[in-house]
Amino acid sequence: MKEQLEDFPLEIKISFHKVFEQYEAEIKKEHNKIANKYIESVMEYISQYPELTEGIEDAGDLEKYEEPIKVLLNDLFPTVLTNNEIKAASIPYHNILFNASSRLKNILEMAGDDFVLETRDIDEDAHYINACINILKEEYGYDIDFSRPLYYDIPDENGVSRHYRIAINGDFVEIFPKENAPEITQEDVDLLIQNIDDIDLWKKKFPPRSYVFKGFTIVNLTDVTVDDAISKLKTTLLYNESSQKDELKSLEGIFRSIYKIPDLKVGFTVFDTSEKSFEPLESDDTNSFLLNGKTSLDSDEGLCDEAYKKLVEGHSYFSISNVDAYARKTNNNSLAQNLKTNNVKSCILAPIAKKSRLLGILELVSERKNELHSINALKLDEILPYIVTAVERNRSDFENRVKAIIQSECTSIHPSVLWVFEREARKFIRDLDDDGLASFKDISFKNVYPLYGQIDIVASSEARNTAIQKDLLTQLDFILEIIKMGSEIEELSIYEQVGFRISEFKQELEESLNASSEQKVFNLLEKEVNPIMTHLRKQSNELKQKVEEYESMLNPETGLVYDERKKYDTTVQHVNRTMSRYIDRKQVQAQKIYPHYFERYKTDGVDHNIYIGASMANNKPFNKIYLYNLRLWQLSTMCEMENRFYKLQETTPVKLDAASLILVYNSTMSIRYRMDEKKFDVDGTYNARYEIIKKRIDKAYIKDTEDRITQKGKIAIIYSQRSDEREYLRYIKYLQAKNYVGEEVELLELQDVQGVVGLKAIRVNVLYSTGDNPEEENITYENLMQELH
Repeated sequence: MKEQLEDFPLEIKISFHKVFEQYEAEIKKEHNKIANKYIESVMEYISQYPELTEGIEDAGDLEKYEEPIKVLLNDLFPTVLTNNEIKAASIPYHNILFNASSRLKNILEMAGDDFVLETRDIDEDAHYINACINILKEEYGYDIDFSRPLYYDIPDENGVSRHYRIAINGDFVEIFPKENAPEITQEDVDLLIQNIDDIDLWKKKFPPRSYVFKGFTIVNLTDVTVDDAISKLKTTLLYNESSQKDELKSLEGIFRSIYKIPDLKVGFTVFDTSEKSFEPLESDDTNSFLLNGKTSLDSDEGLCDEAYKKLVEGHSYFSISNVDAYARKTNNNSLAQNLKTNNVKSCILAPIAKKSRLLGILELVSERKNELHSINALKLDEILPYIVTAVERNRSDFENRVKAIIQSECTSIHPSVLWVFEREARKFIRDLDDDGLASFKDISFKNVYPLYGQIDIVASSEARNTAIQKDLLTQLDFILEIIKMGSEIEELSIYEQVGFRISEFKQELEESLNASSEQKVFNLLEKEVNPIMTHLRKQSNELKQKVEEYESMLNPETGLVYDERKKYDTTVQHVNRTMSRYIDRKQVQAQKIYPHYFERYKTDGVDHNIYIGASMANNKPFNKIYLYNLRLWQLSTMCEMENRFYKLQETTPVKLDAASLILVYNSTMSIRYRMDEKKFDVDGTYNARYEIIKKRIDKAYIKDTEDRITQKGKIAIIYSQRSDEREYLRYIKYLQAKNYVGEEVELLELQDVQGVVGLKAIRVNVLYSTGDNPEEENITYENLMQELH
């Protein structure tokens, strides 16, 4: 048989001998004369074609014997049912059909000439093993249940995939071994059923073409498109872990199969119960035809009265079979406009509700009228419960993500130490379940090495004060201009008096800005200026426009000009966000060096704390080489952050300078998680010295000078031990070779401050990249040692 699989346990002979035998048996029974005469005439006719009972080995010959096969199988394929039944004779495992009913022929013709009939999710190996199991059943009597639903997926004339369940009749089949077929023992069967995926084993026990299949099968197809679509919908909604974009595409395909509309589109709109408004789903990939691009819409504004009563109040379907007619009926309301903008001609809006709570609206839309209506809306009855469950799950997942972000951004339980908290939480639950009494034990880590670093905005207070000063002076100048215009219209002494007061404030501000300056200006505005503004805006249209221009400059919350301060605040926020995100990404790589605790926080810049030691890792040996690696990582990362800081200055509204600092602490310490503050802190009086040093070093001066140790364009490395100095000079030499730092290396002593004495510093200039990004390499302590040797 040319079209049968060569690598297959069965050599197939298409034979109708069992049908012939059944006819012979029927002749011997008592029948009416008409039936007997019919059977005899069929047998006489078929006897002219002995190949039909002996077996056809070439599937190409089926066409040659089409007419006698049709006559022989007439009782099995009644002509009166040919337009109703989806049925054919078949060659098993090969997807070859013949003697098909008229309805099946039409289905295959509509699928197109390039369509290839294939059983869903069954590959050649699965076909091989299924055939072997059939052999075990038919030849050896082992009744192994391997039944599973089989399907054909066949597109219709519109390209919409239709799904058909396959029922196979094997009454007209016999299977027998050839001479080369190995004997199958119980031990073989025991081995085979434990290794269903071992195709080589099955081929060893059932070599290719070692058995003969003689006969044919009959397949009956049942259109289960809706049932199958609902099943796929369950899988998609309840278990799918793909992106929302892929999920929406899958949903559209499923609904197109259910409604037989090839271009049907699906949308979804969230309902905010507290605000009584519609909002888009969190994903940008999901359409909302109700909103049509808006971020929010009041429910009574977005729906007509009828739709509101059905969807929001009654939680029932609302369908529009003809959008154009609906638009005329509702005077082209908001819903009609949004649908027409998207070329929607008919639609079904279905409420997604749980326990009297509306969660959202499912939208099915078509570009043709009368395709979606109140009758086929009922198809959603079986589907909506699964969509409700999926929407609940998605909202729960989103809320969990929100909680995770809050924990990530607002607390200090870093993933690297989460295992300790989980261990204590499990113990807490066990204690609580045992006797109802439980307490969460303090979390502490002993003998850890601290690392601290910061990239700080230089003179941030002065920059902020300058911005405040400029805004106040701008506001006072504008007020003086308005008062001068008012004096030209009417001469009032109050104008001159207020103008004099403003000029006094201006002179004071130009000389210096102190802590009370802003409050003084605010009081002046409240008591003296604002009442005059109310009067002036009524004096002329020109003055009214000028006052309105002035008011548009003000921050509505403070009543003060917020222009230069906004530029400064925006710049600082942008810098902090960029720096934070960068060190967060780099820190993920650093965790691969050795698990350690990491936290960072934003001030006028970004500070970070790191703790590393054996107690922080779960059953992983600690060696000081991990500490050295982390110190080198910290120094190189600070250089990269400096580069990013100055790269940002090309786009920020205010130009700022940064200075970086690293504190080297050579002793181990203990840290404890403080439950009340939700953060780690040093544990014990002795270790508190480290915190004192951290808080004071960025304001420290170089010994016998008035110069701060932190300086723009340079990284200051603060330490106390000569061994630390030697270690970091090696790192600097290595980073010089990598073009991270320059040749300006200073060895300095720090002025003693209260509680902190004997500190030293290395200060080195950072090399700034002229490209888009500074050079970033996989800088490790191992690479350093290799290059130094």
